[in-house]
Amino acid sequence: MSEIENQPLTVECIRTKIYELRGQRVMLDKDLASLYQVETKRLKEAVKRNIARFPLDAMFVVTEEEFDCLRSQIATSNKRGGTRYLPFVFTELGVAMLSSVLNSEIAIQVNINIMRAFILLRKQNTDVVVAKNLQVNQMAQKLDSLKDYIEEVLHDQNDINEDTSMQLELINQTLAELQVEKNKKNERKPIGFKI
Repeated sequence: MSEIENQPLTVECIRTKIYELRGQRVMLDKDLASLYQVETKRLKEAVKRNIARFPLDAMFVVTEEEFDCLRSQIATSNKRGGTRYLPFVFTELGVAMLSSVLNSEIAIQVNINIMRAFILLRKQNTDVVVAKNLQVNQMAQKLDSLKDYIEEVLHDQNDINEDTSMQLELINQTLAELQVEKNKKNERKPIGFKI
């Protein structure tokens, strides 16, 4: 018996067996086989007999690199003792198609729970997106008010700068005039006789 068969079949249990791959949520053939209480080999045989029901957007075989990525998501150690063949992965559509291939009471009940898990994940994802959009809108409003404040401060600063520069110009001009007057007063008269 696998670890899934030992656990009660809950949506949360199933949700832990849904992974991200190629930008889609997928389930591994071995996890599905365990949920449906069939051997992985038998699940794959049923899929191959009904391959027309499984287009590429429903089921595909992972590449070595993808399998290594999945292995890190699943947190398994190394390749020894694992599968000899690259696994099939099933998207939500593929899982729905499995219900038509595996036609047993267990398959029907498991499929219902799997669909609920996918719906729950979609809802949680939507809730996160809505929350993020709300945060972005709030940040945009804060940014707009901060921008308005900065523009107001800079405008006031420019007004002060214009007034200050005019005052400094007057001071410089007055100092220059005083310097000229001082230089005139301090001019020495030549020593000697006028001719």
